[in-house]
Amino acid sequence: MQNIKFTALPTKVVEALWAGGADANGQPPERAISDGGGNPCRYCLSFIPEGEEMLILNHRPFETVQPYAESGPLFLCAQECERWSGDGVPPVFAEDGEQRLLKGYSPDDRIVYGLGRIVENPEIGTQAREMLNDPRVEYVHVRSATNNCFTCRIDAA
Repeated sequence: MQNIKFTALPTKVVEALWAGGADANGQPPERAISDGGGNPCRYCLSFIPEGEEMLILNHRPFETVQPYAESGPLFLCAQECERWSGDGVPPVFAEDGEQRLLKGYSPDDRIVYGLGRIVENPEIGTQAREMLNDPRVEYVHVRSATNNCFTCRIDAA
């Protein structure tokens, strides 16, 4: 079974947002205070602690605009945090009971139909590996199953 790598948002993108740069809608991120429960940072892939400032913004995790390039809201720590780059499963999936939507994408950033799955957090790795074993799939997106917000990307390692 192949190894997988969970990939957080790129540093260049996040640093621009921390500096007040525009989101996918062309707007500066909003600032809010985390309630500590449902605000996962897409950079450190941990929950933003209660009472900490966070950014709310629209993000499109694709290089180009095209019909499959979904965008949506997400959270980031407002203060600089360290990008997730570890092995294994990021903390956000261990701390959260929410189901996730996994979608496989082709090399040209198109959804590979018939592979999408809603899974429990402990199944994310197994299901992502299965998708990545399909020769049509280049990478997998992990999204909230209830809100469809992008969480991270999974690639074969």
